[in-house]
Amino acid sequence: MKGETAYILRHWHEAVPQDRIAHLVRDTERAFRRALQLRLAAHRVPFGHWSFLRILWDADGLTQKELSLRAGVMEPTTLAAIRAMEARGLVERRRRPTNRKNVYVHLTAKGRALEARLVPLAEETNRASAAGIDPQDIATLRRVLLGMIDNLAKDEASASTERLSKARLPTGR
Repeated sequence: MKGETAYILRHWHEAVPQDRIAHLVRDTERAFRRALQLRLAAHRVPFGHWSFLRILWDADGLTQKELSLRAGVMEPTTLAAIRAMEARGLVERRRRPTNRKNVYVHLTAKGRALEARLVPLAEETNRASAAGIDPQDIATLRRVLLGMIDNLAKDEASASTERLSKARLPTGR
């Protein structure tokens, strides 16, 4: 085997089989991304557009800020992607007469039509990743990952509360 995913696999089996879970999850995501990227390339869709399209298929007409938040990227990254998608005729940006400040991103008919072609590619990627793995193990994996996300959300909320409390403490001066 050659390529980025083969390197990741070798790394985990040979170099650091007991490395942190966060690294394993990150490398798994890299392998998923690469597998989907190869499939999307056959349809001339850059991987960078995938997240935005997927979000808009679910909730068309979001502001650029909402789109950034849902995609987990900075607003300049979103703006660059939206401009490129707009140039390809996949989305259009609009302002509403009642709110001239916000810019809303809407799919065009061409962008909407991609859903039927691209979603099966993501489903194919998921099937490829689960090939030969017991369905009960997949269910356990989902449950464990969701539990970790839940734990980290609680940790984030706790850390935010702690920081606020520390910021309000008197300095003693």
